[in-house]
Amino acid sequence: MVDEQEYRQAAEALELLDAAHTEFSPEATLKGETTPVFFGSAANNFGVQLLLDGFIKYSSGPAPRKSGERTIDVATEDFSGFIFKIQTNMNPLHRDRIAFLRVCSGKFFRDMDVYHTRTGKKIRITGSHTLLGQSRETVDEAYPGDIIGFAVKSDFRVGDTISEDPSIVFNAIPRFAPECFAQIYNPSPAKYKPFRKGLEHLLAEDIVQVFSWIKPANPNTALLGAVGPLQYEVLQYRLREEYGAESRLETLPWKVLRWVESGLNDSEMGNSLPYGVALARDEQGRRVLLFLSEWILNHFQEDHPDFKLFVSPRENRISS
Repeated sequence: MVDEQEYRQAAEALELLDAAHTEFSPEATLKGETTPVFFGSAANNFGVQLLLDGFIKYSSGPAPRKSGERTIDVATEDFSGFIFKIQTNMNPLHRDRIAFLRVCSGKFFRDMDVYHTRTGKKIRITGSHTLLGQSRETVDEAYPGDIIGFAVKSDFRVGDTISEDPSIVFNAIPRFAPECFAQIYNPSPAKYKPFRKGLEHLLAEDIVQVFSWIKPANPNTALLGAVGPLQYEVLQYRLREEYGAESRLETLPWKVLRWVESGLNDSEMGNSLPYGVALARDEQGRRVLLFLSEWILNHFQEDHPDFKLFVSPRENRISS
């Protein structure tokens, strides 16, 4: 016998699925218009094989990628790829930092010389691996669609292009305007060094976005932005568990962020801002405005039509 309450809960859940889902279309999935959702439990090994089989069956093959106005086809002879993830402490004993790169064109060879196109530096990729859990296997060759990992220093960022052709710079990975803002502090002077080191390493992973204040001026404290508060919890947890550094988080009242373009310099722009608006820069030096509410944002736009505001950086330009 099935408990009546459990039956009702199951029936309601099925009704919700019927109302929320759309008919699955492999064609729409390949076009990026829909995303299939799989249900299961990794802890109980339930549905895992279904997910893996579905990923292989419904995923698209390597596709061309935009570099400005150019389209880099997978058949392009020159090797190119982009870094989509950076992970620190893959080996806690060595505090290593691994960049994960997806090959977009050409053929990758171990120890090949390539350009880090954002900095213009020529580098040699050594120690290339494929990684699965804690296991690593050396990679001597890789082709479009393959993912390789290699150890990097602090001058690499998510979205960087690595290529034999220095003119290839893939369009940036879309970034969302943060909606939660905070500042993080080290509560223990004795832990200053591991706190700063851990924060530097973890921020390089893009766990949260980092901004620096222009007005109000506060050069000693970074402004952190996140889409949701869980990102801050992850940051603090990893600081504590991986670097032995406690932290204190101070949430801030800002609610909206917009990238801004104006002919005014920093001082002129800062002096023209009304109450409830602040000025800062992102990691690449682009200016942003922060607002205490949507109402203040809308009122500011009406009063300052010469300020052009955007919900994303210029690489993914969308007008607000």
